[in-house]
Amino acid sequence: MAATYQAERDRGLTRLLETVRALPEGERPWCAGVALAAGTGSGPLAEGCFGWAVRYAAHDEGADRGVELPRERWVPVRRDTLFDLASLTKLFTTIVALRAAERGLIALDGRVAGYAPECTAAAEHGITVRQLLTHTSGLIPELPLYEEDGRERALARLAAEPPATPPGTARRYSDLNFLLLQRVLERAAGHPLDRLVRETVTGPLGMAATRFNPPASWLPRTAATEDQRRPWGKLDRGMLRGVVHDENAWALGGVAGHAGLFSTAGDLAVLCRALLAGGGPVLSAESTELALTAPGLGFEVDQPWFMGELAGRGAAGHTGFTGTSLVVDRSRGVYLVLLATTVHPRRRPGDSAPRAAAATALARALG
Repeated sequence: MAATYQAERDRGLTRLLETVRALPEGERPWCAGVALAAGTGSGPLAEGCFGWAVRYAAHDEGADRGVELPRERWVPVRRDTLFDLASLTKLFTTIVALRAAERGLIALDGRVAGYAPECTAAAEHGITVRQLLTHTSGLIPELPLYEEDGRERALARLAAEPPATPPGTARRYSDLNFLLLQRVLERAAGHPLDRLVRETVTGPLGMAATRFNPPASWLPRTAATEDQRRPWGKLDRGMLRGVVHDENAWALGGVAGHAGLFSTAGDLAVLCRALLAGGGPVLSAESTELALTAPGLGFEVDQPWFMGELAGRGAAGHTGFTGTSLVVDRSRGVYLVLLATTVHPRRRPGDSAPRAAAATALARALG
């Protein structure tokens, strides 16, 4: 019986690898390149790197296709390839916030204005830390902060933005929640977010390949993102590699509560194993339970649109605009990390079906 189960599981994991291998292939591939890490609390089940971290020099708007670099300049995805995590950054900000609550620096039901009084709209409407973490503040999804003249003006605009609906009455996903949360954490702890992430998460876990604003020496192993130009982009920045894709995070210096981190699939697997083990050494078991149990704090819970058949039994995770996703399924004791470059050479309408298909393949492999 055990041998039969192992054989079935191995075939299922092979199907998972085949599913992911196909993502950078075809006339209109889902991504240019992708790295996969799936495993349990004790170690990997399946790992793979497919496609290209760098393939295109630009996007041809007239032909609506990428302008390929000479073949000898294509860079394959490898185990140490760094990806722009986009909104997976929110998970790290969440962990910093929960750790701050454990230390008594903030209270989850404390008001934002109690820690960051410059956030005048949050003060007027009584927005709480928990509402930021659960996307129930009433704030709109985003603001073009990159249009402002400098970081201070951008932050002033953020601080003055009122909620569109009364706080606590409805859920609306918003990057602004985590930008305000960044202000709360930096004020309460007295340190910038990049230092807080390093001291709270990546340092204790030994995630040496995860950081904001990666140094120039990391560029050769960093995946490119977008030929960011209007009309499809919000700014004219050209082909991006080694600098954050998100326009607001870029305008704020590359360190933001909602986006900005770079990492590898292997580093994120370390975080996943810590969460499967109850959070140590970065979080208490109680905080981990709060984060990963519906409705979740910072983490999305049981979302079939990107979790596929892993959803339904308490799976938690997140996605990122650049093509990234992470799922931790404590009921099965597994995790799935998918880091892809879906915006290379340019962004297109979102499609999470491949994320869901990979998650389903993992769920079926486990039976």
